[in-house]
Amino acid sequence: MNRQNRAERPYHVVLFGATGFVGTLTAEYLALSAPDDCRWAIAGRDRTKLEQLRARLAALAPRCADLPLLVADAADPASLRALAESTQVLATTVGPYLWHGEDLVAACAEAGTDYADLCGEQEFVDRMYLAYEDRARQTGARLVHACGFDSVPHDLGAYFTVQQLPADVPLRIDGFVRTNAFFSGGTLATALNTVSRGRQTMEAAKQRRLHEPRLVGRRAMGAPGAPHFSKEAGVWALPLPTLDPRVVARSAAALPRYGPDFRYRHFAGVKSLPVALGGTVAAGTGVALAQVPAVRRALMNRFAPGSGPDEARRSASWFTVRFVGEGGGRRVFTEVAGGDPGYDESAKILAEAVLSLAFDELPETAGQVTTAAAMGDALLGRLRSAGMTFRVAHSR
Repeated sequence: MNRQNRAERPYHVVLFGATGFVGTLTAEYLALSAPDDCRWAIAGRDRTKLEQLRARLAALAPRCADLPLLVADAADPASLRALAESTQVLATTVGPYLWHGEDLVAACAEAGTDYADLCGEQEFVDRMYLAYEDRARQTGARLVHACGFDSVPHDLGAYFTVQQLPADVPLRIDGFVRTNAFFSGGTLATALNTVSRGRQTMEAAKQRRLHEPRLVGRRAMGAPGAPHFSKEAGVWALPLPTLDPRVVARSAAALPRYGPDFRYRHFAGVKSLPVALGGTVAAGTGVALAQVPAVRRALMNRFAPGSGPDEARRSASWFTVRFVGEGGGRRVFTEVAGGDPGYDESAKILAEAVLSLAFDELPETAGQVTTAAAMGDALLGRLRSAGMTFRVAHSR
């Protein structure tokens, strides 16, 4: 691997999309938490908004008064190339990534720049693998998607659970997600765009399977699972067709510690049967409505990207992911928990991920990699230190 003289670049970290809703939260976190020797900058397409954000950050941390501002536009590939060539690690909150993300991935893969995003879009992740995996491996770039609530609590939670189980045996882990959180306009736009592209998503996944190297002598699977009542978790388990189980399975494929035969299933955990049934109907209705372009546009216009819940609503939000793992005659129950998942915690996770990529001693990886494979124990330790819970509830 050759990361092309990255140490000589002006910045350790650049945050692109810094003036958006989650971008601002991420910038605030970096202002308060980045080490004193971290050279970082904020980037976006509107210099006036960047200047306003810098003033806000300087009020939190006076050292940010001279924070560099970089103007770049997702629709201007040349500006993105310049951005990627200026830094060791580039984080982006500019989504939906299917619309706005590819040129930045391409720039990072070409420049040997580590890349991190908040993407939960399966189609985008698969398309980026097909287009830029080979070049990223050649330049040493680590392309790390889903560095927020999608999919770090689930990926590192499964990683943590595996560590509590015997090695070199078949392992089975189920994850159950619960939250009371609200969504932003950007999240809604991403969700509507994703569910309206079922055919394209399936085709991208098919092409990836054809090109991805097959595991030899091992098996790693991730799936939503089937609806059921989980006695272990005490909840109705509803399958979540998100990117998360695929990310966990890719970590398992990359890391032999997951054993010779690994399976992960991913569920929403709901306490009440009527709520579970109502949620299923609502989800089905949402998917159906997303297929109608006029309805989809109307919903996106009503909840514009860049908006989100206020601080009071976020401070009252929480999430838990409970894992039931078994293998080699041992059964373990673990939990990952934190505050507002979609915004405060996603900003924290993204910021700690890019700081880990920039400063921690990490495994030698390149290409499209998961957080568990790229950062593993280092990121888990960072998130624990930042207040996120990873614990063993009990085992037998």
